[in-house]
Amino acid sequence: MRALRSALLAALLAPGAALATAGYFQLGYGIKAKGMGGVAVALPQDALAAAANPAGMVWVGSRWDAGLEAFEADRGSEIRGNVLGLSGHRDANGRKRFPVPDFGWNRMLGEGRSVGVSVYGNGGTTRYADNPLASLGGSSPAGMELYQGIVAPSFAVKLGERHSVGVALNLVLQRFVARGIEHFDDPIFSQAPGSVTNRGHDRAAGLGVRLGWLGRVTGRTTLGASWQPKIRMQRFERYRGLLAEGGRFDVPENFAIGAAVKATPELTLAADLQRILFSTVPSLGRSSGCFLDETCLLGAADGAGSGWRNTTVLKLGVSWEAMPGLTLRGGVALLRSPIRPSDTLLAVFAPAVSEKHLTLGATWRLAPGRELSFSYQHAFPNAVQGSNSVPPGFPPGGVGGGEAAVRMKQRGFGVALGWAL
Repeated sequence: MRALRSALLAALLAPGAALATAGYFQLGYGIKAKGMGGVAVALPQDALAAAANPAGMVWVGSRWDAGLEAFEADRGSEIRGNVLGLSGHRDANGRKRFPVPDFGWNRMLGEGRSVGVSVYGNGGTTRYADNPLASLGGSSPAGMELYQGIVAPSFAVKLGERHSVGVALNLVLQRFVARGIEHFDDPIFSQAPGSVTNRGHDRAAGLGVRLGWLGRVTGRTTLGASWQPKIRMQRFERYRGLLAEGGRFDVPENFAIGAAVKATPELTLAADLQRILFSTVPSLGRSSGCFLDETCLLGAADGAGSGWRNTTVLKLGVSWEAMPGLTLRGGVALLRSPIRPSDTLLAVFAPAVSEKHLTLGATWRLAPGRELSFSYQHAFPNAVQGSNSVPPGFPPGGVGGGEAAVRMKQRGFGVALGWAL
């Protein structure tokens, strides 16, 4: 019985995916990239380029870009066949619509160097009006929020006429809150009772780096690569009894390669392949097995995580200059959800299951050096059905057992203003 109740708690150890489409990462940064499936590693188009590849900033010129996306997410879960009163179909849409801003500025220092700053974010939220843990004494509303804001000053330099390298410092500020899991705020379950739930928003900061290279290897073909090591974050002290390692939630290592081909003077084809190592962050990737087996406590150095697996994101985009002053864009993005079918019971509070995405975009040149860009992205509905999604020791449909399914669909419409300096 304890094992089943403990398993449900692990759902709160991963970020909700209300604002993101690749786990808790966005597909791309900047409205132009979002209109092309998130492609940006080898195709810098604006002053948000450093978010994907800081080496691209030296190719976009002196400019600033400001964007705002209206993002909407529909997510929820269903638990079936559970005898503890946890069964039911519930949505996590206590808040369904979100503004997602971004900003970039870049300044050329002569012909071959640039300095800039890109500002963007990741994360999300789930909020259940009907707490899935209500039968265990959990209050409503229930859920969690994780917001991650990144300010990335960058420096890029050309190496000859065809290549460039760049570096961006990632100044990260995170905000986290968990609600409705009072049953586990107890010495039986946590190393720090009183620091598990309903403690209000807590903040943590961290400093990391992203490195990048871009090369125009032929007159038509450009290649790029970037790498961000794991960013060590401060602990969420108010939730040191919930998150592993005393409340630590690091930013996972991620890297990407990209290519862009100028098929004709008007038509550009591009692709990125991104790898996100969620499993390297204990609060995300560590197995919940030790907690289920009663050999560790929540928040401990060896505390449980959510079992998220690493994921690879394939992004494909096309840009077409339909007429002077008007560029049209389109793209797709495909990935495998970090949530396994065997872990759906652990994911009712974090249904990050979006896998297939379609995007559209356009830029209209208002005047020399002035432009207005638009984007639309659609994450097709997806659900992960539980497969033996019960804790060890409980047969499917047995005492306290059951199956769980989690679902998600998303869409977003964005607009940005670009201004050459």
